[in-house]
Amino acid sequence: MKQLGLSVREDAVGNIFGRWVGSEAELGAVATGSHVDAIPFSGKYDGVVGVLGALEAISVLQRSGFQPKRSLEVIMFTSEEPTRFGISCLGSRLMAGSEELVRSLKRTVDNHNVSFVDAADSAGYKIHPDDLHNVFLNQDAYFAFIELHIEQGPILEKEGIPIGIVTAIAAPASIKVEFEGNGGHAGAVLMPARNDAGLAAAELALAVEKYVLESGSIDTVGTVGILQLHPGAINSIPSKSHLEIDVRDIDEKRRNYVIEKVHKSAIDISKIRGVELSEFKIINQDPPALSDKSVINAMEFAAKQLGLEYKLMISRAYHDSLFMAREYHQWV
Repeated sequence: MKQLGLSVREDAVGNIFGRWVGSEAELGAVATGSHVDAIPFSGKYDGVVGVLGALEAISVLQRSGFQPKRSLEVIMFTSEEPTRFGISCLGSRLMAGSEELVRSLKRTVDNHNVSFVDAADSAGYKIHPDDLHNVFLNQDAYFAFIELHIEQGPILEKEGIPIGIVTAIAAPASIKVEFEGNGGHAGAVLMPARNDAGLAAAELALAVEKYVLESGSIDTVGTVGILQLHPGAINSIPSKSHLEIDVRDIDEKRRNYVIEKVHKSAIDISKIRGVELSEFKIINQDPPALSDKSVINAMEFAAKQLGLEYKLMISRAYHDSLFMAREYHQWV
């Protein structure tokens, strides 16, 4: 960013901004960017292409002699992936002014009981919980936001189309579920006497698939991405089970109905199997986002001018754009 002569700043949680100041700097800026953290085995382009692509675009504009009227800003968002604390798009959520996130971060811990504040401190960010409000952006900070990202799905590759222009981003929800039963030796406890927390978890995982498939829409998807059993030994009946469930849809009402049915199923399973449903917690339940029509039109115009084939499509993976869209015109 500095090599391009951008004005660089970093906020309290590690979002990094590089601004090319326009001739009318008082106008809302046009921002673009993405993240550089990634989930395991996500490939070398996940997120990072949106940051490097933004820098390359500015480099090309500078070399061509272009002078922007609005300021152009590259954003490298922090903590887009929910890997450690189970909170996705942490940087952009805060930028969009999430009071709920500020409250939850004050008590959020990881699997090793390390708090978010302590983890940030060990990474060089000495955050007081009250400082989190300083990350919030004014509603007029940006005129538009654009994010370049890989599809993370097979559609464009299968159809041989190089560009997808996103019209909407699916609404994600994350759920944590825990069952507690009675453990015991796998050989000594007879089947009629068991209260197996592992089988309760397995039954709920199949229920997630069932309710998603019954939704009536191909846009409804559900995944049990984490399933952990305690004590986790081949000759021990699981006394505890932990699931983390991801449900998404472009229709918020339909997605929430699936979640309601999963919750009811968890209660029913616990009663039938004689285990305790010790936790059913919705971690996040975000609304879908629609891309601004004027920005979509600009993307279509640019693709046509360059003779590039494109496809209007829904993004079923969600990105920082989902939260930037709450405040600004956006396209991903």
